[in-house]
Amino acid sequence: MSGAGKTEALRGLAARGHAIRDLDYDGYSVLRRAPDAPVGWEQLWDLPKVEALIDAHTSGALFLAGTVRNQGVLRDRFDAVVLLTAPRDVLLARVAARSDNPYGKDAAGRAQIEHDIDAVEPLLRRGASHVVPTDRPVGEVVADVERIATCAGGTGRKDGPRPTQP
Repeated sequence: MSGAGKTEALRGLAARGHAIRDLDYDGYSVLRRAPDAPVGWEQLWDLPKVEALIDAHTSGALFLAGTVRNQGVLRDRFDAVVLLTAPRDVLLARVAARSDNPYGKDAAGRAQIEHDIDAVEPLLRRGASHVVPTDRPVGEVVADVERIATCAGGTGRKDGPRPTQP
């Protein structure tokens, strides 16, 4: 969900020494035309590339962030799926205020965010193993996500660590 605090959570986790990856960037996602979407396109994970990233990670927790329609294909590869969420007004205010990402600044982007809040977030809630509210200090959010990963086994397994998806 745009504006939920994924980027800030990843920055906080990285500052604590964890491996992170925002799957919106670095070629881990592809854009596909979606005429029914308010913005006219949708983002999907490049599944072979994401699987290769997971397979290459061999120690400690790996925190992945992203929300796409095809993420469920890799669900069994994650120790935990964490939904970061905030009230609608907080999400929209964050998107309006941010300067490092133009998404959601125009009417079509805002309409897509509103659509996602109503139609996608309920699906994400059902698929999440944990829900973390982000309308509080980022340090608390990061500590909660880190605790979830530790309890879920994301700090190491005999068959190798599995990523946690905030």
